[in-house]
This record gives sequence, structure tokens and C-alpha cells, in this order.
Amino acid sequence: MGRKSSFTTPFQARGEGVEIVYQDLALCGNLTAAANVYLSRELHKGYGPFKILDYNGMYRRAAELFKELKSENPPARCGQTDVGRTAAGNRHRAHHAFRSQIVLMDEPTAAISVRQVAEVLNLIKHLRDRGVAVILISHRMPDVFTVADRIVVLRRGTKVADKPIATSSPEEVTGLITGAIERV
Repeated sequence: MGRKSSFTTPFQARGEGVEIVYQDLALCGNLTAAANVYLSRELHKGYGPFKILDYNGMYRRAAELFKELKSENPPARCGQTDVGRTAAGNRHRAHHAFRSQIVLMDEPTAAISVRQVAEVLNLIKHLRDRGVAVILISHRMPDVFTVADRIVVLRRGTKVADKPIATSSPEEVTGLITGAIERV
């Protein structure tokens, strides 16, 4: 990207390679994993002036993405299994499996099991290793210090720290968040 951008719709942000994973998972539990991945950006096949949904194409591509992301959701079933019946960690995978340049994650480990937290953190590392910028919003310092390269702390809308993670500590960050430490 490398330039200042302003978006007025989620579609504009997606068009520029920015995805958001909300804390509440923002998924449709009655749809398949593939349908959630392609929600609002479905693939179509054209037949003259008519277009129909390309279900096979969406299932095939979603299966490839889940395999690449090492999802425990079996790729062969991502078209048939409702995402509501899959693990929460896999729900996060379904949400941001697209080829984004920036993924903003809002508390992705807040309401999931310890095993699923490890899966999400591994996914963040995988995305980072692929060159995706991951912005992790979290109050769980062990998670942050496991995956982050840099930390930015906001307190009441004001930036009070912006530094490499290697030069900080969970205690310092907690102090900055709570106000026990004013600024670094």
C-alpha cells in the first residue's frame, strides 16, 4: 500500500486488501465455511447475459485456502459443513482466508479455548510470514508478546507508546494501558 487511504465502505477496504476480523466472529453460522469466505464476494459463472453462482469454484478455492492455513476443518467438507458447527479458531480462519495485505484482528482470542488460541496465534504467524501486515488488538499480553514485532498502546484515544516489542515487557504495556505508566 504505502499511501494514506480513507474508506467509506467495507467493500472499498476489501478492494484495497484490508480485512477485519471482529471479536464476535461476524460469521453466518447457518452457512458453510466456503459460503462465509465468499460472503458478499461470490464467484459467478457467465452464460450469455446470465450469471449464476459458481459453488464448485468457491468450494474448491475455499478448500485450498483452508489447506494452506492448516485448518482442522477438513478441506473436503468446507462446502458441506455449516461454520456454526466448526471450532471458533476455524471460524476466524474462514473469515480472513482471502489474500489480504492487511488484516485487523479485534480480540481474536478473547472467547476461545486454549487450544484454539494456539491455532489463531499460529495463523497470525503464518500470515506474517506470508508478508501480510496483521494488526492485533488485544488485552492478552501473552498473545501479543508471542506474535507481535511492534507494539502501539493507546490510552483514552491517545498514543502513549510505539516501539519494538523486544524493548518492552508485558508489565510495561499493562502499566501503559491502565495509566500506571504515563508514556514512553
